[in-house]
Formats: sequence, structure tokens, C-alpha cells
Amino acid sequence: MRYPSVDVIIPTYKPDHTFSVILRRLSEQKYPVSNILIINTEEKYWDPELIRDIPRADVFHISKEQFDHGATRNMGAGFSTADYIVFMTQDAIPKDKNLIRKLLEPFAYPLVKVSYARQLPRKDCKIIEGFSRSFNYPAESIVKTEEDITTQGIKALFCSDVCACYEREFHKSMGGFEEPCIFNEDMIFAAKTLKKGYSVAYAADARVIHSHNYTTMQQFHRNFDNGVSQAMHPEVFAKVSPEGEGFHMVMDTAAYLNSIGRSYMIPQLIWQTAFKYAGFSMGKLYDILPSGMVRRLSMNKNFWSYSNIEDE
Repeated sequence: MRYPSVDVIIPTYKPDHTFSVILRRLSEQKYPVSNILIINTEEKYWDPELIRDIPRADVFHISKEQFDHGATRNMGAGFSTADYIVFMTQDAIPKDKNLIRKLLEPFAYPLVKVSYARQLPRKDCKIIEGFSRSFNYPAESIVKTEEDITTQGIKALFCSDVCACYEREFHKSMGGFEEPCIFNEDMIFAAKTLKKGYSVAYAADARVIHSHNYTTMQQFHRNFDNGVSQAMHPEVFAKVSPEGEGFHMVMDTAAYLNSIGRSYMIPQLIWQTAFKYAGFSMGKLYDILPSGMVRRLSMNKNFWSYSNIEDE
């Protein structure tokens, strides 16, 4: 009996020691990885020693101007002939040796075409960000269908290429990820999957360690790009406003801070939320803002050159 093959695709830019840990843990998975395909931005920042002792790992270099969240991942998918492709980021560390096996388990259901992993906070993760991990990535698995959009709203479309698995032929038949794509290539693909009558699975037992301690301004820039993405794809996001889900997360976070005796952090939560919302709101208005301002406000500044938005 032939077991389905799995390739892992990882875009990188200036990878550090964390990436070497990820590669080692991928090579130790109980369900074997066929190939690790690395799409690295800027060869001058690449250290060949990172993959010297990693079997079946290949690196392909692109320039910073070529990077795009959708196109770069599609490039990696094009190099694969595996049955399944797992997209990861260079800072998502497999929690254990069962990551790949647990990502594949939901595909036992024929309608499941995508699965994504639970994200656990790093040891250095700050309290507010740590709670957001548990809010967005709970301990219970779920299989989502188009019907869930009515009850769950934007949460039904949620998926994260920090660590997500796709049936390769299905991914290809759908045209891959949107490109160019400044943000949310995973959610846009998930939405199309649901609308085709298929399912997206959240595999809570497939776990990676991943979190960020973004500054307030970094959160602003990141949410600006999120707003841009949602404005560019009204066919996906127009009927699933994220504000309600965001409000619930803020209220739950405030209740959590109060419950652990950290109510003095609630003003900080409100401040951070205000910057996130301001960034998101301005991003949704990107098409009426001066092009120079858009580039300054965006986290992914090279996107605006790649997509020739300014020439439209």
C-alpha cells in the first residue's frame, strides 16, 4: 500500500537559528516528509549550512522584488509532485513529531481539501498576544463548510499558511493562490474552497509554536495590509465583516486580563486595538489615498511595485 506523499514548502528571508530547528524537526516527523522546498528571498542572505544535513531539502532563490504571498507559494507548489503540500513559515516550529500526521488526518473525509494547524505561543510571548493565540486557535478541532459562513462569519473562512496542508491537485485545479496578493492568500483560497462545496479543517492536534511580539506600529502596518486585502477582494470579505469577531476577542481578552489580576493592562489592550483598527480602516481606503502614503503605511512595501497598483 502506497501512503500519500507530502512536500513542505517554506518561503524564507534571512532565516536564523529557529529555521534550523524547524528543518531538523521536520526531518524527524513520524510521517515522513518527501521533500522540503525552500523559496528564499535574496541569495546573499542564505547560509548553505542550514540544509547541509537535511535530506531532500532544496532551495530556490528569488529577489525581494519578486516576493509575493501568493505567487511565491505557487512557485513552490509548482516544484512539487507530492499528493499533499504543506505550507509553513520560517518561524513556525513543529511542537512534536506528529505534526504532519495530524495535518493529514482530516483528509480521511473526502470533502476536506485544506487543513491548518494550531498555533501555540512562544515562551517569550507577551500576555495579550498569548491570549489571542488561544482565541484564534482553540483546543478543539473543527471541519468547516460553506453553511458555517452564515453562523460563524469571517471565522468560517479562517485559515493560516503559517502551517497549512493542501491536496496538491485540488490546489492546482483551483489556480493556486491569488496573485499578486498582499495578505490573506490562505483565507481567500479557503473561501473559494468552501464555495465550491468542499471543507476546510482546523486540526487542533497538529501544533506549531508561533507568535510575534509586534510593536504598536508594526500592528498598524500589518492591519493596513489586511484592510487592503479585504478591499481588493469584496467577493470574499464584503459579507463577512471582521469587526464583530474583533470586538469579541477584545472583550474576551479584557475579561482574561481581569481574571488573572492584570486589569491594569486593559488600557494597553485598548491602545493596541485602536492602532490595529486604524490601520485596517485606512487599508480598506487604500484606493483613495496617495500612492506614496500607501507605500509608507504598508508592511509589505514591495507589493506595490510587484502589482503595479500605482499604474492602474
